[in-house]
Amino acid sequence: MREIRASKITETVAELSIRANQVLRNDVLQALKAAYKKENDKRAKKIIEAIIKNALVAKREKLAICQDTGMPVVILEIGQEVRVIGDLKSAVNKGVELGYKKGSLRESIVKDPLVRGSSGYTPALIYTDIIRGNKIKITVLPKGFGCENKSQLKMFKPTVGISEIKKFIIETVKAAGPDACPPFVVGVGIGGSADYAGMLAKRALLKNIGREKLKLEKELLREINKLKIEPMGLGGKCTCLAVNLENYPTHI
Repeated sequence: MREIRASKITETVAELSIRANQVLRNDVLQALKAAYKKENDKRAKKIIEAIIKNALVAKREKLAICQDTGMPVVILEIGQEVRVIGDLKSAVNKGVELGYKKGSLRESIVKDPLVRGSSGYTPALIYTDIIRGNKIKITVLPKGFGCENKSQLKMFKPTVGISEIKKFIIETVKAAGPDACPPFVVGVGIGGSADYAGMLAKRALLKNIGREKLKLEKELLREINKLKIEPMGLGGKCTCLAVNLENYPTHI
């Protein structure tokens, strides 16, 4: 049995919280560069160029890519041969707070969704999964709410076809319009239960968008880009950089 101290988890979460907010993933950056090359509309081209430059400046100057540093989502894949010495939940939240303070990242969390009140850095949304082995894999996803509050959930009857599911996804993106800062990466979760589908959608966002796509992902990307919402809703070709799908077994 391998032992890992909670302090090591705090240290790692702090580092990842800064990196996730300041360094744009390379696959997303490459997708933006590809979209820039394909774009003909001058205004759309300037917008994509600004997004790319913003990412490069953020990395160089150690600044947040976006002012909305999100609600921190921390995914822990914990090996069944690991014993954590200390309070795991407290270690994660302490790490988020340390990282956000050190990185000069915005306080975006209110303690009560109804009363609201003053903001802070935590608590994070913490998801755990038990895996084989003696390691812990930690993923930090700062989920901005410009896109989160455009998310939708639909429970389908088991008799519906894929066409109805596609229609719902496309209409959800259409309803989001320019408010969620296109060009988008659309995360889709299908299966499990109502709560688990939302988690699947978040996991889908973590997939490399340069990988070989599923047929359904390609079809959705093509249809979403026909919506012509475009970069920041101001015209051009690219409404969506990628559609990432994650599914899970569900009830009969």
